[in-house]
Formats: sequence, C-alpha cells, structure tokens
Amino acid sequence: MYIVTIEGVPYDWLNQLQEIHAHVFDGVNLPIEKLEKKEGLLCLFAVENEVIIGFKLGYIHPDSIFYSWLGGVHEKKRGQGIASQLMRKQHECLREFGFNKVRTYGRNERKAMLITNLKHGFDIVSTFVDEKGRHKIVFEKLLE
Repeated sequence: MYIVTIEGVPYDWLNQLQEIHAHVFDGVNLPIEKLEKKEGLLCLFAVENEVIIGFKLGYIHPDSIFYSWLGGVHEKKRGQGIASQLMRKQHECLREFGFNKVRTYGRNERKAMLITNLKHGFDIVSTFVDEKGRHKIVFEKLLE
C-alpha cells in the first residue's frame, strides 16, 4: 500500500473516489461540483494494487484553518491502521504548507472516527446541530 497526495481536484482518480466514497457513506455520491468549489483541496488516497482502499479529503476553511472534511477506509481493509496513516500524512502535508491547526467534525454514529481523532491528539472544542438536524462534534488539533 502507498499514499497518493493530490492538491486540487483528483480528476484522474474520480471514478475510484466515487466508488470508495459511496462504499463508506452508504451509497451517497460525491458531486464533482462540490470538489471544484473547495479552496485548497487536498486529497490523500491509500492505494493497493492501483485501487483506492482509503481516502482523506480536506480544504481551507473560510477562517483559514484547514478543515479535514471526508475520509474512510474500505470495510475489508479496516483495522489495519490505514486511516491513521492517512491522517499522519495529511498532518505532515499541512505542516509543510504552513498550517498550525486542523479541524474536523465527527458524528456519534461514527465512533471509530471519533476514537481515531482522539488517539491522534485532537481536542473536542464544541458541538453543533447541522442544517440536516444532525449533532456534530468539533475537533481541533494544533500541528506542532
């Protein structure tokens, strides 16, 4: 397995990104228009045999903090530390780009990701209810 890092929309990987996104997020499509609107989009893909088995996407939030937006690992590859490898690589890239903080949102329904965030030094800084009525937990981490 190796990690591919792409700044901007990953046009060459879009079909595979759509497949893994739909797998992780219960069949939900990721519109390309959403990707194209994200300023400073950074995409990381865990690739095995030229197939994406995990991904992590993020972009620059309007308040200039990097927002780690979406990610996941194929269910057959979970429990192998792939999400952690993607997170470490993302944070390494962010430090190189000059960011000193990363933010992400979590939901109680996705406990594995909540635990991964805490294990990697994120702090819970607040909660809110989104426009769809879902409770979200706000995590932030200082990048040292």
